Amino acid sequence: MLKNVKLGIAPIGWTNDDMPELGGHIPFEQCISEMAKAGFRGSEVGNKYPRDTAVLKKALQPLGLEIASAWLSVFFTEDGREAETLKAFDAHAKFLNEMGAKVIVICECGHCIQGKPVPILGGAKPVFTEKQWTMLSSGLEKIGKKANCLGMKIVYHHHMGTGVESRKEIDTLMARTDPSLVYLLFDTGHITFTGGDALSLLKDYIGRIKHVHLKDIRPNVLKEVREKKMSFLDAVRAGVFTVPGDGCIDYKPIVRCLADNKYEGWFVVEAEQDPDKANPFEYAKKAYRYITGIV
Repeated sequence: MLKNVKLGIAPIGWTNDDMPELGGHIPFEQCISEMAKAGFRGSEVGNKYPRDTAVLKKALQPLGLEIASAWLSVFFTEDGREAETLKAFDAHAKFLNEMGAKVIVICECGHCIQGKPVPILGGAKPVFTEKQWTMLSSGLEKIGKKANCLGMKIVYHHHMGTGVESRKEIDTLMARTDPSLVYLLFDTGHITFTGGDALSLLKDYIGRIKHVHLKDIRPNVLKEVREKKMSFLDAVRAGVFTVPGDGCIDYKPIVRCLADNKYEGWFVVEAEQDPDKANPFEYAKKAYRYITGIV
């Protein structure tokens, strides 16, 4: 059904980048070994991964693992931070290019509340001004050109707690950026968290989607997040995210749409949970069985 898709998984289920205490005891070597044993072909990059490309390749190659991409926080909407953002992008793109990745995950984190102790659904998230939208679109197109020169693409990650969270904000970003320079990372969990429809988003932007994150939502936990006014990190600790097939998202029409439109690239399972509550190896195997059963 999907011929040119590789299945990967993010290390965030083993060790959380935003809350290193979650899985802090799990070594890098265990993480990548269990990814491979579960059946996955690739990984994104976590905080325990070596940044020396020779060292990282030596660790991954015996397991048959590749690097699919890695997240970069950018700060184009904060005055005076474009130069440092462009410098950070250059280093990040060089690293990923050397690792053979074709896409670079980008998220605008200016003014974001992702890590703050405020209700994630309480209206505290940033709402960009006209000036900030212009700064963001201009900045993204600059790094999009840089990526294209390397034979790569930037894929924008819509994310809870940021200025590009809702369907309306995604529409604004897509309308304000050059489709040959700025592509979209389709994240099933984050769009569902906002109350948006994942399949509708996919259908409307299928031509610009060059990377896919697969995470599911536990609706009972999402209800609790809303009622208890939880922060994003508390929501993660509570288990709002889980692997595909273990929540409320219907993946069959999503996979069918991607197949019908000849999507090529990565499916990356990225379901951050507390590894003491959700054994990462067991959940990785569960995700792999589910995805391979519908593709």
